[in-house]
Amino acid sequence: MPPAWRRHMIVCLLIGLGGLTVVCNRTAVVTPSENDWERYHNQSFRVMRVVDGDTLDIDAPDGVKPTTRIRLWGVDTPEIARGKKAGMYFGEQASTFAKSVLDNRSVHVVLSPKNTRGRYGRLLAYVFLERGGDMFNEMLISKGYAYADLRYKHHYYNQFRDLEKRARRSGVGLWSHVTLEKMPKCKQRYERKHNKHE
Repeated sequence: MPPAWRRHMIVCLLIGLGGLTVVCNRTAVVTPSENDWERYHNQSFRVMRVVDGDTLDIDAPDGVKPTTRIRLWGVDTPEIARGKKAGMYFGEQASTFAKSVLDNRSVHVVLSPKNTRGRYGRLLAYVFLERGGDMFNEMLISKGYAYADLRYKHHYYNQFRDLEKRARRSGVGLWSHVTLEKMPKCKQRYERKHNKHE
């Protein structure tokens, strides 16, 4: 049998490891979405990076990440070229517009109470250029840089759908020369299903 001091040290070590396990397990079950509402909703943050037309990083830590990635709710801009993957029609224009408006500025973030995170763990948000000011999500659609993403219901669903209809009728932005084949695959499916593209 080990000496008393050694037994005491082993017991202390086991208690310490047990406590660490409890802490780790508690941390593991806490997902970022559980406190998104308190951390982000109705708050202002600086844009650190514009990733593309509908994705940006703000100066708020997200878990171990130094910034929080936002995916704009209810809009879908064409993809830009990444590595060997070719960009989509109007993707670069949408990204350039987003950078010109959002780069290094303070924005006001509003969340939906039901869905705060989307695919890949990104924060879903409506982004306003200032509290009570213009919503950037709307700007993208109305100026023809984005499609209204009609796959998922959300607070501004009908409003975004109507903005797209007006942009399409006016032929602004991507609507001046877009064809069904140039649209994102999800938009192509929606168009075919609802017979909206001629």
